[in-house]
Amino acid sequence: MKVVDTIALILVIIGAINWGLVGIFNFNLVDTIFGVMSVISRIIYVLVGISGLWAIKLLFNK
Repeated sequence: MKVVDTIALILVIIGAINWGLVGIFNFNLVDTIFGVMSVISRIIYVLVGISGLWAIKLLFNK
C-alpha cells in the first residue's frame, strides 16, 4: 500500500501546484502540456481527484 500512498501524494502535489499556477498567473500547466480538456488532461484531472480522496484516508491513518 505504500506505493499507492506515494503515487497519490505526488498527484495531489501536482494538482496543488497546477491550482496555484491557475490562481496566481491564470496559467493551467496541464492544459498547456496536454491540450485544453484533451483525453489525457481529463485523465490527469480524474487521477488527481481520486488521489485527493485517497489523501483523506492518509490523513486519518496516523
